[in-house]
Amino acid sequence: MTTNDKPFETTLTVFMLVKTTPEWLGFSIDKRFDLLREIFTPILMKHAASVALRFFDVEFYAARVTDLWMWDAKDHHSYQLLVEDLRETPFWDRYFDIVDILPGVENAYARNYGRETITA
Repeated sequence: MTTNDKPFETTLTVFMLVKTTPEWLGFSIDKRFDLLREIFTPILMKHAASVALRFFDVEFYAARVTDLWMWDAKDHHSYQLLVEDLRETPFWDRYFDIVDILPGVENAYARNYGRETITA
């Protein structure tokens, strides 16, 4: 399933700004992908019906963070359950520092006023 084929309508989008740690960067690339498959992927699969993830690399353009994880969630509770699971893994503040979490609602300004969204 691609990120555009989510089985739910997005209510909440969360931008999680993260920074790789020296421990993560010390692993070989093969080891990093093994850890993603072993630890991260099962959590994504567990929550796939209500939360979807997109990864963005930003280390080329920023010093404070190296990656942006964009979570689309069916609702706040689904996102909260995902975070609870992530916090129980070394991906949360061991392999990656969680620098900032920015929740948002897409086009809320228009919906709140019963208007069409402005797009380009």
